[in-house]
Amino acid sequence: MTQRERLLEEQIMVDAAPADVHRVVSDLRNMGRWSPECRRVWLPRSADRPGARFIGFNRRGLFVWFTMGRITVLRAPQAPAWTGEFGFDVGIFGLPIARWGYRFEPEGDGTRVTETWQDLRTGRGAGLADLLGAVFAGTRPERRVEVNRAGMRITLARLAAACGRSQTAG
Repeated sequence: MTQRERLLEEQIMVDAAPADVHRVVSDLRNMGRWSPECRRVWLPRSADRPGARFIGFNRRGLFVWFTMGRITVLRAPQAPAWTGEFGFDVGIFGLPIARWGYRFEPEGDGTRVTETWQDLRTGRGAGLADLLGAVFAGTRPERRVEVNRAGMRITLARLAAACGRSQTAG
């Protein structure tokens, strides 16, 4: 049995300042515009701090599901480093599913945006979380990396197009 890949990272260059890109991405109401799976995010309260919770409504093909999320990192780019971060964990029925993150680094006149994904379906409850992913999201565990990599590339391309010109970054 092969070891399952549990970490992904994709990058793109965006022709906008790190603070501007951070502001757009960290407003979770925008996530439905970028992500090919997330259709909408509902925020019961302001999501301007770590610990804030939200619900993501997702769809891929005929499959529809929701996730409960919690912001884990919200650090706006500030001088002198100008690197910012935004991250959140998602789960379902109390089971951890994934950790999503974004890093915003100045590069030339633009921003290198790095999107990361970490599979949190490990340990106790992992089998049930895998089963729920297959039933509700239509993705078997062995395909999740492939599906997420493609989705991350689409998300970053849409984000870059909305923020300005872009080019793929290594």
